[in-house]
Amino acid sequence: MNTDRVERFEPHASDEDLAALRARLTSTRLPERATTPHDARGCDRWEQGAPLADVVELIEYWRTAYDWRPFERRLNEIGQFRTVIDGLGIHFLHRRSIRPDATPLVLTHGWPGSVAEFVDVIDELADPQDAETPAFHLVVPSLRGYGYSDKPAEEGWGTERIAAAWVQLMSRLGYDRFLAHGGDWGGPITIALGGRFPAHVIGIHTTMPGAPPGLGLDGLERQWGEHTRAFERNRLTYARVMATSPQTIGFSLVDSPVGLLAWILERFFEWSDTVDSPFETISRDRFLDNLTLYWLTATGASAARIYFESHQSLDLDLRVTAPAALTTYPHDIEKHPRPWAEERFSHIVRWRAPEAGGHFPALEMPGEFVRDLREGLAAALAVSR
Repeated sequence: MNTDRVERFEPHASDEDLAALRARLTSTRLPERATTPHDARGCDRWEQGAPLADVVELIEYWRTAYDWRPFERRLNEIGQFRTVIDGLGIHFLHRRSIRPDATPLVLTHGWPGSVAEFVDVIDELADPQDAETPAFHLVVPSLRGYGYSDKPAEEGWGTERIAAAWVQLMSRLGYDRFLAHGGDWGGPITIALGGRFPAHVIGIHTTMPGAPPGLGLDGLERQWGEHTRAFERNRLTYARVMATSPQTIGFSLVDSPVGLLAWILERFFEWSDTVDSPFETISRDRFLDNLTLYWLTATGASAARIYFESHQSLDLDLRVTAPAALTTYPHDIEKHPRPWAEERFSHIVRWRAPEAGGHFPALEMPGEFVRDLREGLAAALAVSR
């Protein structure tokens, strides 16, 4: 068997599986309403987690109105493939640009996302209307244990191993030199690419620089540092659960569609740049595309395991010499001031702090995300020539 082979992949969920999902949603047993005040608004409504009314409304929409098939067709339209790397089947989207001057670019998602994060920006990144705008050959892998990638049967698949797998994947597609972008867990993976594989990585762009704390902060930078430390102190419970007991939480995430919904919905509200609901900026259907992908592939537990693997293997001393474009959105979960970033990145070619946006910029504000990514990677390309 030739394990280096790249094969076209077009999964099709059965009508029976979709009907079974709707049946489970019909028979949901719900908790009582939280004891938050009835007139609570904004973040106060979410003080004890996902509000009952929001979850009930989303269950009903998921059960009666949502249609999985358009997203399934969209993935096939982009181009889905699988290949075996380091003994594990890896699923990825691959969209080649029509432009002869296009540069290969790997986009890496995180949790609680998936390849669904990028489906609405792929066309514009691959084939921009302006001939002077950079174009890219897009490769969008599903992390191990996510979506249609295989679930590891052994420990050891942390961010460093994933980065090494991405180098193999890109080489297998004929891309020995490439650019890389990532947010959330895609951030540490992209950092590992830029730090460990400078011979292959032209430059990187990340919204999660994950920089080691530096010194001498004041003004806005001090606020950013305090924001990140406060998040790590007070809002990392979800990560600690998945980093220590991914199997235990996995029973709920794989067995209960509403348990999965509530667990992920809270993250989308808390991490997006919105006031009362993540659906102020994120498409409800795209959110459910992402959620249904988790459900149909039964990857709630295997996806959570990246916290167990990677929290134990992150190298905070890794330094990145590849040209790096860094963007910090104002409502992201971590905001690393530039003095911290300079401790890790020796060649920052572009630094941006937009006035709007959160943890899911490709979903929240796709136009701004595309512009920022293009400009950041163009700066990396300019210094690499």
